Amino acid sequence: MSFMKGDLLMKTRKLVKGMAKAEPVWLKAMEQAPPATFPRAEGKVQKIRLPEDVYIKKFFQKHPESLYHDDIQINGFKPVPARLFAQRVLEFKEQGVNEEEAMQVADMEYRAEKKMKKNAYSRLKEIAHLLGKSPPPNPYPSAIKKIQAKERKYVRDRFYNPSIVKMVQVMKEERAAEAQDRMRGGGW
Repeated sequence: MSFMKGDLLMKTRKLVKGMAKAEPVWLKAMEQAPPATFPRAEGKVQKIRLPEDVYIKKFFQKHPESLYHDDIQINGFKPVPARLFAQRVLEFKEQGVNEEEAMQVADMEYRAEKKMKKNAYSRLKEIAHLLGKSPPPNPYPSAIKKIQAKERKYVRDRFYNPSIVKMVQVMKEERAAEAQDRMRGGGW
């Protein structure tokens, strides 16, 4: 039925009229109360753009290290720094501040918060050192370090997992065999 145009009701009518199919029990009821038809979008679907998107791009140009922050945090309610920056700029603009100054103030706030977090962790390490304990893990790690921490077990796994070690050994043997073939065959 995929080659026929129309909805289910129209296709079924054509099949029944052409005697290709027996009339189903539900056809009369469906003709009396046909299903709703929804309008189709004409042309391309437009991209959704938010007013803060411009400032988010500018933020990432200024702070490329923040690109690695998770945009969508399913288990968290705190927005990422780029969104906070953009929202702050929009707030300042609503208060009548021009765009340049609003971005500078929002940037200063971002840098101050980042510096405050760094100082808080260094103070936490000092306290742990004075108490003779090992320092706690950084509560404000960079996004890159978060990603590396997740991948660390897989990186270490390549040295100790027997199946991976075996695969690496086979690959080394194949590479050595190819090198010998090239040496014997004269290259290409």
